Amino acid sequence: MRLDVVAALAQSVSMTTLLPPGARVFVAGHRGLAGSALARVLADEGHEVLTRTREQLDLRDAERTARYLAGVRPDAVVLAAATVGGIMANQRFPVPFLEDNLRIQLSVLAGAHAADVDRLLFLGSSCIYPRQAPQPIPEEALLTGPLEPTNEPYALAKIAGISQVRSYRRQYGRAWIAAMPTNLYGPGDNFDPETSHVLPALIRRFHEAAREGRPEVVLWGTGTPRREFLHSEDLARACLTLLRRYDGELALNVGCGEDLTIAELARTVADAVGFAGGIAWDPARPDGTPRKLLDVTRLRKLGFAPRVDLARGIRDTYRWWLAHPGS
Repeated sequence: MRLDVVAALAQSVSMTTLLPPGARVFVAGHRGLAGSALARVLADEGHEVLTRTREQLDLRDAERTARYLAGVRPDAVVLAAATVGGIMANQRFPVPFLEDNLRIQLSVLAGAHAADVDRLLFLGSSCIYPRQAPQPIPEEALLTGPLEPTNEPYALAKIAGISQVRSYRRQYGRAWIAAMPTNLYGPGDNFDPETSHVLPALIRRFHEAAREGRPEVVLWGTGTPRREFLHSEDLARACLTLLRRYDGELALNVGCGEDLTIAELARTVADAVGFAGGIAWDPARPDGTPRKLLDVTRLRKLGFAPRVDLARGIRDTYRWWLAHPGS
């Protein structure tokens, strides 16, 4: 590792916990994949988890959000709420992917500051990095090149969130941090055929094909792009590590440090759900970014290592979905 990286990390790592035992933490987006895992892990670690459903509090409403945070005065906030989806959803609904996320971020961060919340974790996304970023992608690659066109509105919203966090740190001295997770999966994921990400979409496609006895499944693209996947429980443990130990301006990558092709992923999912037929590819459909593997050197230096093997994680996620068919 470069000496400048070591020095910068040493300056930002706290030897004492930045999240006291029993701290009251508001998890914005606790029903989502990341937020639900975070809420479970925080509760298991003895923290008081504060939540609100969208029906109770629309986080796009800045006035109501500020009023809620001023009333409960949490010790920390985790912003995991977002409008998310795969390539199809990003292409069909670019406006809410941009505007909903900007509104949520503006409301929660401004409200947290007004409520004097000094510890906050903002969850971004690995799609913030340039389409042709070096691999594995270091945190310094942010804003060094053009974004992937298929998810540019979402990426721009997340980049704005990172800038908000940095701005509050610089102007007000807030101990606010940001994390950039890789592709996530696990219990609580979205399996809707219109808006899901690649892994739950594959689980649903292969499950339906196996149930109907189809000889082949046709998938988007060429199958050659490489992607990294992290189980939501591992993400939650990584975020807890950051909340306890990290206080730096740099938005840290959160991933497992390994990737595979979409074709390899498809075969792994097919095996997990029991589909034995063929897999064909439609190259007329977009592939997205050619490769997206995060450099997780800094996260590992904080003591984090993933625990959930991908094949086992996919099997567990599939079993969860079978028990929750409406997801």
